[in-house]
Amino acid sequence: MNVLLCPLSDPGYLYPALAVGRELRRRSHAVHVLAGPGALPVVTAAGLDVSAASDDTALSVTHWTVRGPEQYTEVARAVRRLRPDVLVTSVLNHGALVAAEAACLPVVVLGLTAHLWPYRSGGAGPSDTHDRTWRLTETLKHYRAVREAVGLAPRHDRFPDTPLLGTTFLLRGHPVLEPAHAELPPVVRHVGPCWWEPEPPAAEALPDSKPLAYVHLGRTFGGASLWPRLNAAFTTGTYRAVVELGRSGAPEAAADADLIVGRRPWMGPLVERADLVLTNATSAPVLAALLHGKPLLVAPNGSEQQVLATACLRAGVARRLPEPGTPAADLRTAIEETAHDLRLRACVAEIGAALADGKSESRAADAVESAAR
Repeated sequence: MNVLLCPLSDPGYLYPALAVGRELRRRSHAVHVLAGPGALPVVTAAGLDVSAASDDTALSVTHWTVRGPEQYTEVARAVRRLRPDVLVTSVLNHGALVAAEAACLPVVVLGLTAHLWPYRSGGAGPSDTHDRTWRLTETLKHYRAVREAVGLAPRHDRFPDTPLLGTTFLLRGHPVLEPAHAELPPVVRHVGPCWWEPEPPAAEALPDSKPLAYVHLGRTFGGASLWPRLNAAFTTGTYRAVVELGRSGAPEAAADADLIVGRRPWMGPLVERADLVLTNATSAPVLAALLHGKPLLVAPNGSEQQVLATACLRAGVARRLPEPGTPAADLRTAIEETAHDLRLRACVAEIGAALADGKSESRAADAVESAAR
């Protein structure tokens, strides 16, 4: 089988696709990865064949709402050159979905940790349903703009989310992260984390004088920045924080705050050393926390963050970080209590073990083979 991986090139989207690609290659399939210039070294480190995209921004999640036609151009060009039997792409890569349809190819979509759009039935109530419907409407607006830009006729599907789900849509979380009795669309499957990241060049030298909290920042979406609370919580107190900037803006660490700030292409070893993970609640740090058995302290803003933070709170693996303006002593107490909450740790251990034992890359590869057939 000839497989074209065409994920978004940002780590949170690229790394899971590489995990699946490595398993498909182990099964003797030919696997090529379409990646922007900035992602080529990572694909090479994963041991997969690279098909270089000419435009780094086309496959960047930062530009997904406006670069759909360029996504289509890059994927369609790779399809003509490589003649794949099946595509594997990321949620929000609408150009790949349209290119697959235009070429009459099956396409497997790697989603995030929790389902973002409406359920077929059930869910967490009217407010949740409203938010999911709004999110679907906004996503479809950008998808339809890509179809129109490349000259495809409008679709008429029974369910509005059908074109976004591809042949098969894979969630990287666990069913316990969805509301009880929620019915997913039939093509949506839980496979688990599909975890891969580059090997760190060496263990990062960190002082051992204090216990560690791992902090992973996401976009603010116009919401509250975590920096004032981080500065307040870690200026004095028991814990030191290693802060991953991710896709957030410039750091705003106070000079006297006990914060080690940087951007790294990996997080596993740091999460393993930490007592807890503090995050806006995006997929990668949440999955890393669960896989390493670390309780979560969540402070969501927009998009996926609200959905996944709510899922983690509902599943009993997280607490919510106190709101902006909370006294520093209360923030430090929240960190201490989260790190040492035995009930929280038990839930994390149970769900994390289920995710780790799920052979997620194998399940995802099975789905790709089935889609190609």
